[in-house]
Amino acid sequence: MGNLFVRKDILLLGASGSIGLQTIDVIKQNKESMNLVAFSVGQNVKVARNLLSEFEIKYCWVQNREDQISLSQEFPLVNVLCGDEQLIDLVELSQANWVVNALIGFVGFLPTLRAIELNKNIALANKETLVAGGKIVMDAIKKHDVLLTPIDSEHSAIYQCLIGHDIESVHQIYLTASGGAFRDLEHHELAHKTSKDALKHPTWSMGQKITIDSATMMNKGFEVIEAHWLFGFDYDKIKVLIQPESLIHGMVEFMDTSLICQLGSSDMRLPIAMSLNDGVHKTLMQPSLTFEELTSLSLRPIKKGRYPLFELAVKMGNLGGNGPAVLNGANEVAVEYYLNDEISYYEMEEAVIYACDKFEYKEINVVNDVLEADAMGRQLAHLFVKGVKYGNV
Repeated sequence: MGNLFVRKDILLLGASGSIGLQTIDVIKQNKESMNLVAFSVGQNVKVARNLLSEFEIKYCWVQNREDQISLSQEFPLVNVLCGDEQLIDLVELSQANWVVNALIGFVGFLPTLRAIELNKNIALANKETLVAGGKIVMDAIKKHDVLLTPIDSEHSAIYQCLIGHDIESVHQIYLTASGGAFRDLEHHELAHKTSKDALKHPTWSMGQKITIDSATMMNKGFEVIEAHWLFGFDYDKIKVLIQPESLIHGMVEFMDTSLICQLGSSDMRLPIAMSLNDGVHKTLMQPSLTFEELTSLSLRPIKKGRYPLFELAVKMGNLGGNGPAVLNGANEVAVEYYLNDEISYYEMEEAVIYACDKFEYKEINVVNDVLEADAMGRQLAHLFVKGVKYGNV
């Protein structure tokens, strides 16, 4: 694996998203140990221009062909790539020794796997990589002897609490959840809640897809599956509590009943910095928590039946095989329909439940098994929505 403390030349996948922009800030605060050498953006060409002007970049990736032509003309010394296949080319061509994966959705799976095969360490914010392909990815991590460190605030919290401790000394871990935009409503009160309502998150500023997943708590179900793969805990050792203030991010209970928790502001710079600083707490320019904030902390259990997709995600995680990949594929499709106001909140949930009812179980042994499961989940979700539109379900 080599010396972890050497300078990190970073490929940032998803540079224009919330995590990507905060990662850039962390890199700027750690110029002596980190450098941005390549990146991808979607359609936010303004961010691409800023990065190409500020850093010495040899390779970047954009979504649209028109943007590729424009940037190539403005920055003739930069290799501007475009298209799905060239996203993998970006991983292969960049001279990065670390890849920060801040992509949204299953699109992040194959670039992560290719980076591992090229012996690059991974700082992972892309949940779908481990949800859909956890076995394949973790087997590759062991084979190529590289690091995978979490950027999720909850997994970073567990990572920090476990430093200096053996896994065998852990009784159970707790991930916390905000409860999403509708946390103070009962499930039967959500019939007329639109995506615009769901996007009004009370404590976090995130991308649209993850904010919808927060409202359904699918996001937290994904994090339970991620925690299983990241830390090797059985599912019955992974608990979830609602923490409305979003200041307690995770807790570890040890065999002797000692409980260690990690607190921090609702900001991703801390977990990003922990991931890229080898688990060392270095100076970070951001506001500290105040004592006033810490006097009103609360924790509460998740009421059974309140978040059907959270319960389904934990069920699929326990089932294993291709179940989580089917779940993720169906969820991506359902969320997109909901964001486009083509289906209701309940129909979004029902589309995912339908897919997980109808799919054919299969073990995951090779990459193609993951790709097939993802496609199956998407197809079943599309079929459900089509059935809703034509009155067949």
